[in-house]
Amino acid sequence: MAVQKLPLAKALNESLRKALETDPKVLIMGEDVGKLGGVFRVTDGLQKDFGEDRVIDSPLAESGIVGTAIGLALRGYRPVVEIQFDGFVFPAYDQIVTQLAKMHARALGKVKMPVVIRIPYGGGIGAVEHHSESPEALFAHVAGLKVVSPSNSSDAYWMLQQAIQSDDPVIFFEPKRRYWDKGEVDTEAIPGELHKARVAREGSDLTLAAYGPMVKVCLEAAAAAEEEGKSIEVLDLRSMSPIDFDSIQRSVEKTRHLVVVHEAPVFYGSGAEIAARITERCFYHLEAPVLRVGGYHAPYPPARLEEEYLPGLDRVLDAVDRSLAY
Repeated sequence: MAVQKLPLAKALNESLRKALETDPKVLIMGEDVGKLGGVFRVTDGLQKDFGEDRVIDSPLAESGIVGTAIGLALRGYRPVVEIQFDGFVFPAYDQIVTQLAKMHARALGKVKMPVVIRIPYGGGIGAVEHHSESPEALFAHVAGLKVVSPSNSSDAYWMLQQAIQSDDPVIFFEPKRRYWDKGEVDTEAIPGELHKARVAREGSDLTLAAYGPMVKVCLEAAAAAEEEGKSIEVLDLRSMSPIDFDSIQRSVEKTRHLVVVHEAPVFYGSGAEIAARITERCFYHLEAPVLRVGGYHAPYPPARLEEEYLPGLDRVLDAVDRSLAY
């Protein structure tokens, strides 16, 4: 059955299964990915079906996990590493930015680094400290890394396939509060380009650009704005490095207004780069400054307060109103 309705987490599971079946050089490593199947069950059943040599339960040592993946890539494997939660990635940050991201350039192009690092990220699940971070900008700033995030089940399936097939390292951010959202997945479709943005909803008055968990919020905002007679285009960016500026530009030249939305703090967030670049490219088309909606420049709060911290429908619609009021 080519088309199935799957939760995002199950789509990722099916994608990993397909990769393991297709290429014997694909390996999965991480904390609790084997017998437990991952804390979100994304790797459920894979060790049973493919064995402990290919789905490997690692020690609690993120730096060691990524360092081992680099060594495996040098030997011709395609390791897929899971960092259990976003806030756990920082012990591995040194390996990622000083080794993984640099190896291809250091070897003058003679060495490939086909490593995927899967990171569940973002809030909205009522978790404790270090379990709800959005650190994507820290990785997008590093040359040599590709950084992507799906927003739906179909993209989760196909983008993970493409990331695994890439000869460059890919940081694959998974929006954990969307793991249980269901969507159609056509496993025989021809996927779009990994770093190409997707128009999730067409509109003519304003563009909302988002990725990962915020795409659903922006679609809800566009539906609410339609009741007030506003036509909002929603652009699913899908990739934070590289960014598909051409698609954003085409949308903004049509709508003349842009609001960028992400869970990560607005301060030094990816929305700042998009705002600056689109202002340069579309200066004579814009009828309002590019606005940004995101988290606050503060540590992620306790679970009881996270709904106040996370950008929601009201904050997105407020930015829409402010932009259109110019």
